[in-house]
Amino acid sequence: MVISLADAQKNSASDVDYAVIDETRRTSWLMDQMEWDDVATPGVGGASTTYTYSRLTQTRGGAFRAYNTEYQPAEAKRTQYTASLYPFGGAYNLDRALAHLGPRRTDEMALQTTQLIKGAAVTFADKLINGDHASDPLGFDGLDVALTGSVTEFFPNASTFYVDWSAAAIDTVDKAVSASDVLDEFLSLLDSEPGALLGNRLMINRVKAIAKKAGTYTIEQDSLGRTIERYGNAVLQDLGTVNSDLTGLQYTIPIETRDPDGAGGGGNITNLTDLYAVRFGLEALHGATVAGKPLVETWDPDWTTSGAVKTGELEIGPATLVLKSSRSCGVFRNIKVK
Repeated sequence: MVISLADAQKNSASDVDYAVIDETRRTSWLMDQMEWDDVATPGVGGASTTYTYSRLTQTRGGAFRAYNTEYQPAEAKRTQYTASLYPFGGAYNLDRALAHLGPRRTDEMALQTTQLIKGAAVTFADKLINGDHASDPLGFDGLDVALTGSVTEFFPNASTFYVDWSAAAIDTVDKAVSASDVLDEFLSLLDSEPGALLGNRLMINRVKAIAKKAGTYTIEQDSLGRTIERYGNAVLQDLGTVNSDLTGLQYTIPIETRDPDGAGGGGNITNLTDLYAVRFGLEALHGATVAGKPLVETWDPDWTTSGAVKTGELEIGPATLVLKSSRSCGVFRNIKVK
């Protein structure tokens, strides 16, 4: 069975779960788009909960044949992957004397719950891009790892391996149209039209500026009141920053100094970043969760029992990320944004 956050909200067991899922949907457009295949089961012999699937890594075409001759055989190729599922979320401790001071919508308990929801959404976005199961066994491979070396990993400009899309560089309509042509070249590598373009704030702002000049920008409001901006039909999504204290924020999709060609000849270029194109769906990019278990669960502090300090929790999953087709997503490397 395939579920979404909207489905989970309809089937929530309590008003608290309903409100938490609603807040999660409004907080994270990305999580709201994901479809979750809730069929994963524990591995053999008490092993971790797993989801096994085949990723289409090479397609095949057709051909005409002459009479009295045979077709030249060719096969599509799939690679089998097994992903382990783990829960993610968090907990907080709160003193009962402080829990409901002030208006209920803005009291300490409401603040901690809201921040926990945002934190879970940030964690998912970070793992979606930067997850590396080799270095973090509790996570999954994100798109940066999964798309490295794939046919949809796009390096622009065969001589420099980067493009300059900074405001100073794209300062005319003609330059914006040329940049849009390069972006369309990248998107043409995917097997179908993407549902979203994912980047950091500066990257998304540069795509919006190019789209406005090139005439491919639209803006609307969705049913949840969120502002939806598009390049063509693809929704533009800023993935924000990773969790840290407010003095040390860093983008989920980093802006870095890199040697674009990796050979040292061109030297290091400052302020380079990447842009991801994704298509959601069970045959493309989706999530997997455990069979027969709620996708989102919450536990409010129990103020009816003794003890001054109580714990509240939120948990999503166990879940993992699944990329069924390597050509359903892509990454445009080395875009200079300032």
